[in-house]
Amino acid sequence: MSETQYWYNTETGQVEEGRHSDWSKVMGPYPTRDAAQHALEQARARSAAWDAQDEADR
Repeated sequence: MSETQYWYNTETGQVEEGRHSDWSKVMGPYPTRDAAQHALEQARARSAAWDAQDEADR
């Protein structure tokens, strides 16, 4: 029995249960609907942390 995976569609802003859209339009997979809904926030936070680390390393 496979577990349900969720994907965040960057074009529509909607969460998909299972990947239905083209790979270039989705982020994921995520284990829960809530995690997928917050995909952009997570990506922004990680990017900011990486940028800060890059700046500190200079």
